[in-house]
Amino acid sequence: MDKDHNNRLEAKKLLLLSILAGRIMLGSGAETYRVEDTIERICKSRKDIKYADAFVTPTGIFASLEFKGEMLTYLVRVKSIRIDLNKINLVNDFSREFVNSQMSIDEGLRILRSINKTKNYNLLTKVLGGSLGCAFFSLLFGGSLLDFISSYLVGLAVILTVNSIDKYKMTFFINNFIGAALASILSIFTIKIGIGKNMDIIIISSIMSLVPGVAITNAIRDTMSGDFVSGLSRGMEAIFSALAIAFGVGLVLNIYFKGLL
Repeated sequence: MDKDHNNRLEAKKLLLLSILAGRIMLGSGAETYRVEDTIERICKSRKDIKYADAFVTPTGIFASLEFKGEMLTYLVRVKSIRIDLNKINLVNDFSREFVNSQMSIDEGLRILRSINKTKNYNLLTKVLGGSLGCAFFSLLFGGSLLDFISSYLVGLAVILTVNSIDKYKMTFFINNFIGAALASILSIFTIKIGIGKNMDIIIISSIMSLVPGVAITNAIRDTMSGDFVSGLSRGMEAIFSALAIAFGVGLVLNIYFKGLL
């Protein structure tokens, strides 16, 4: 009886381990089909588990496994999603190692908790890298050296502002709206003081850090893999992010061309 009880506890811990791996991946921006595959592979890696299944949406994970005729089920809600490809890669490497070895479940939980605490890029790296990306986009769009400098400065201010207001846990729509509006205002300002030449290029370049590229990519990949609910959900997220950016830029330009700015 004690052995069966211990085995049942191990099966529960295995399910919790797979859920933790899935939660880290989903919270870091991974595709839903990749999260489902990871959870199922981890659960089925132990010989006592004959059946395991997972259903993942962009905001939640449902997973279950069968252990000696008993179904164990777990549900977890994932609210906060931040793009962190490094964590996704680390969990991918961990899942391969766990499946292909006799690593204990306790050791696996320890590794996953360590991965979950892994810090993202610091603010300085984000600001410098993001603003340089914006600046080089201006050259890609045919801008001048002055546009390059202006895009760098405006992009730097936008990224700093968005990161600062992000701690207030506002929705992505408001964050993108504020960032896009600020980019437009500062772009107009750079033209007025003579730093920039092409206002349209500076605005487009400086909002590139706000464009939901990962959401668009994941929406397409989820849809192509047959996860239509997740694909539609991520697609709507990308559309509303784009609308927020368009509204922010459009509002400021409308005010500017009416002579109010």
